[in-house]
Amino acid sequence: MKKIFLLLGVFFIVGSVQSQNITDAYRYSSEELNGTARFRAMSGAFGALGGDLSAITVNPASSAVFLNSFGTITLDHQSSNKQVNYFGTTTSNENSDINFNQAGGVLVFETRSDSPWRKFTLGVNYGKTNNFDDAFVATGTSQTSIDRYFLNYANGVPLDLIQTRENETISELYSFLGENEGYGAQQAFLGYQGYIIDQDNDSPDNTSYSSFIGPGNFNQEYRSVATGLNGKFSFNFGTQYEDFLYLGANLNTHFLNYDRVTRFRENNNNPGSATNQVRFNNNLSTNGDGFSFQLGAIAKVSDRFRVGASYHSPTWFNIVEEASQYLETNNNANDRVVVNPNVLNLYPDYTLKTPGKITGSLAVLFGTKGLISFDYSYKDYSATEFRPASDSEFEFQNNLISNELQAASTFRLGGEYRINNWSLRGGYRFEQSPYANESTVGDLTGYSGGIGYDFGSMKLDLAYTNASYQENARLYETGLTNTANIDRDLSNVILSLSFGL
Repeated sequence: MKKIFLLLGVFFIVGSVQSQNITDAYRYSSEELNGTARFRAMSGAFGALGGDLSAITVNPASSAVFLNSFGTITLDHQSSNKQVNYFGTTTSNENSDINFNQAGGVLVFETRSDSPWRKFTLGVNYGKTNNFDDAFVATGTSQTSIDRYFLNYANGVPLDLIQTRENETISELYSFLGENEGYGAQQAFLGYQGYIIDQDNDSPDNTSYSSFIGPGNFNQEYRSVATGLNGKFSFNFGTQYEDFLYLGANLNTHFLNYDRVTRFRENNNNPGSATNQVRFNNNLSTNGDGFSFQLGAIAKVSDRFRVGASYHSPTWFNIVEEASQYLETNNNANDRVVVNPNVLNLYPDYTLKTPGKITGSLAVLFGTKGLISFDYSYKDYSATEFRPASDSEFEFQNNLISNELQAASTFRLGGEYRINNWSLRGGYRFEQSPYANESTVGDLTGYSGGIGYDFGSMKLDLAYTNASYQENARLYETGLTNTANIDRDLSNVILSLSFGL
């Protein structure tokens, strides 16, 4: 009879070697199209236009284009539709939410009439950079078991490390391993204590393991629920020189929070399986803050043509994470094993440097009737880096990042046509995959449209955006690396209210 470990109400805090990986690096480096309704209706192609609060996030010189002080607040409704295919079984997942997306203002100060510097501007803008709210279910029949996950971590770990001593609890040993041996040893411990893996011999020095689970087919269900966001406050300074040049700079403070819960279940009736059911839960909570800066310029080549250029520095995030785990197994004789350390792993703070970005822009204006604008951005995701880089685990992950991620280009095209006080807008964007294989996360394509009405001292804008891409998400980074093919379709309805100050 298996021994049942069930510990309730136990709470320990441990320090552990980091378990961060390339998926985390990409998540915190990526950006969504967010901002005012006018900005998003034109797919964010504002780098040579300015005159919009969210345009400041692309090109800081945008604030100097404002003729008068101005403010905007924005709400959006986001809906996400996902088709998840896992070994031929398809499930549909939908999520929707209403968010406060943007708020900001610009103060315009005119200078002396004889000065070539016609005005300067001070602005502040809050914008959501990325929405992490997401949920999906992948279910299907695989020929790879979760035992591969635990075996990959266990092989090489001495048996003596993962066996409890007399009067030692599961929580105590799990905490000890986290403090002294790291995340991998904890996973080996869970698999061993949960009767998923077994030692090849009884020597305390044994470092090789085999599975209690027999080969065959495995009915699996993987549930992932995530919440959180990445946001940015931009403090802007802009100025206009003569009638043809606008310059600007941003100092940005960033914050992020991300919470994810994954629930994995596996059942089998394979011959030779001593363990037939596995339930494996993981909880992760991440918080961080960061800093970046931006520089930009917009030039009037003529009354009809404008060009813009901007540079967004890397963002340096300081991040802290905490995690907890739970494992439960069973067999056909209903011998149930619960390994519940009730331990919160508090990982040491670490730094993530996300890649910088450069943007070039061109706009064509047709008097007061309308305009067409184009932006091109370049961002090298392979330059993402965990720090301290001297940490052996971070060195390994940074090598993966440099090999598996790539530089990605983004193209944005937008247009606007004005009829009296009404404005009609549309846009298109294409974002290249940041993964070199272009399948882990695929290329994104999106379109947008919107209308606006100018009341004089107040403007009301409404926009709709849609984007789609494919993702092949790994269940785990090692062992059970099966992927769930996810077709994502993202839609937003955005409403902005703007007013003169």
